[in-house]
Amino acid sequence: MPYPPPPHVPSGPRRRSLLASVAGGALLAGCSDGTGTEESTAGSPSVVERTRVRAARDSRGIVERYDAVLATYPALAERVGPLRAEAVRHAEAFGETVAESSPTASQASPAPSVTAPATEKDALAQLAAAERALADRRAKALLDVPGELARLLASVAAAGAAHAYLLMEGVR
Repeated sequence: MPYPPPPHVPSGPRRRSLLASVAGGALLAGCSDGTGTEESTAGSPSVVERTRVRAARDSRGIVERYDAVLATYPALAERVGPLRAEAVRHAEAFGETVAESSPTASQASPAPSVTAPATEKDALAQLAAAERALADRRAKALLDVPGELARLLASVAAAGAAHAYLLMEGVR
């Protein structure tokens, strides 16, 4: 024998479906498809631009450190040269122009503001520390910027951490 229908069937949506709809709508409103502009997601465009300029300047600074080490220790060119080339690409990704130079060109004109330590081991350790510190700063900065710039910062920060690891690999 079938059960009798409830005495009163409410018309319209039930409370659970209404709450689920409201919660789902709130989640969807908080999501973005990534087609918006960077300025609309993270406040003022000046924050985005300042972060991009700082990242470009930091990348150029790392390249200068690599140049100073290569000028002082040309024997490290095989090990440090590819990492320097990556740092150049990072700077260019942020809009900075850095001259591609060979180890011999960097010997002729090392960066005046950066000097290499007294030993190769110290030079590698100093480069690794600089890469690690920069990767940490970029990882922190990516929380304040939207979309593509955050993804770029995350990617370059990960590459910098890998550079630090590779530089320290032979020092230990």
